[in-house]
Amino acid sequence: MVVIIISAVVTSYSVLLLLFALFQRALGEQLNLHWFHRIFLFLGVIFIAFGVIGISMEWRQEWPTVPLSLQATGPFLQFGAVGALTLLSSFVFQGFHRAKNGSKVLIALVFLTVSAAIFLCPLFIRSPCLVELSELPEKPKLIGHRGAPMLAPENTMMSFKSSVACGVTAFETDVQVSKDRIPFLMHDNGSDFLLRTTNVKEKFPGKRFKYSTDLTWEELQSLNAGDWFVKTDPFCSVGRLSETEKQTAQNETIPSLLQLLDLAKQHNISVIFDLYSPAQENDTNDTVSTILRSGIDPSLILWLPPAERPATSGFIQVYNNENEMFNKGGDHLNVKYSRLSTDKISELREKNVTVNLWVVNERWLFSLLWCAGASSVTTNSCHLLKDMERPDMLMSPRKYKIIWMSLDASSFLVMIVLYIIQRKTHSLCPGRGRERQTDSTSAWNEKELSPFLPTA
Repeated sequence: MVVIIISAVVTSYSVLLLLFALFQRALGEQLNLHWFHRIFLFLGVIFIAFGVIGISMEWRQEWPTVPLSLQATGPFLQFGAVGALTLLSSFVFQGFHRAKNGSKVLIALVFLTVSAAIFLCPLFIRSPCLVELSELPEKPKLIGHRGAPMLAPENTMMSFKSSVACGVTAFETDVQVSKDRIPFLMHDNGSDFLLRTTNVKEKFPGKRFKYSTDLTWEELQSLNAGDWFVKTDPFCSVGRLSETEKQTAQNETIPSLLQLLDLAKQHNISVIFDLYSPAQENDTNDTVSTILRSGIDPSLILWLPPAERPATSGFIQVYNNENEMFNKGGDHLNVKYSRLSTDKISELREKNVTVNLWVVNERWLFSLLWCAGASSVTTNSCHLLKDMERPDMLMSPRKYKIIWMSLDASSFLVMIVLYIIQRKTHSLCPGRGRERQTDSTSAWNEKELSPFLPTA
């Protein structure tokens, strides 16, 4: 919260300072930056630098998202850059006419270089969403990440039932096996086992469980798995729930894998899961036995765990490594969205590889992956993505070319007019700037020295 407030203060201060400076400059007033502003701006730069370093250290794996965001927004960023260049050009021309001959060459060279880069950068922009509507790939299918965790406690039956209403084609979950060999749904494992999403501390005070095999299924069922969701509101979405839905969420318990399989079989929805266990072989056997006992169609099981694949040959094999997938003759890939470029996604789809990308929650990212041809995405926000009828940034190449060429031409003409105006203004009043500066300095000196002047 503190970081957000400081960020808002620094951003607002810098933007307002820039706006006031531009306004003062437009009036032809002299710019004198107060020492307080200099200190504050310096502290702002330090804060931003530490913020970037902190993000790099804590969320380094998220940096690959930056190129994707630029690829998605690049065409529109260029429009904004042209507008900014046009607005600033008047001040550049004003400084150009006032500068000495040597400085004029440098100013002209820099300005022309920057202008050419901004005007011509669309030639190098490659966005998959610059495509004709008729060539747009099919909308990616939605896979509920632990159900619908924005609408209900993750990995509970309420969560998975909520995702059914979103039209998901698969449930994504996490499976562990209890002490008495019952597969159940729970993501957190190891030292964090049960701590985040259950009341295990209240139910078993003074005890610390590290493995799923430390508790029986009966003991696991005695835990509350939903009250934390209403209290902590992890996605700021609890306020949208009715009182009945909140009460239902607060009473949720840990479900078994069999319960989820019955729901999947009822709605003909696939199931994909990670298997966390200290005894991989035995847990795989118990999990497979539970799946077979449920009577679900084997083609609805997307088997992701890498161990014991021969024992699960009846299921659809899904891989998290491209090379392993091709080496074993597979055609289903499940990776983080930042692991594949948009070109790579298109290339894999041309090879008839089913590509699922996780975890995709934002519209802009979903739009970009849709344009690239992703088969499906694992998401926390199925309720937000289900109603999208087309990507947000979709534009035909012809339309984009017309827009950016028209915008560039308009900007160029406006800058020519501004240049002529500034040139005429300077030729009519060549010493205006120096006179204003002299008058300002004289007034300042008089103001400063007045206490020391003799009084009449």
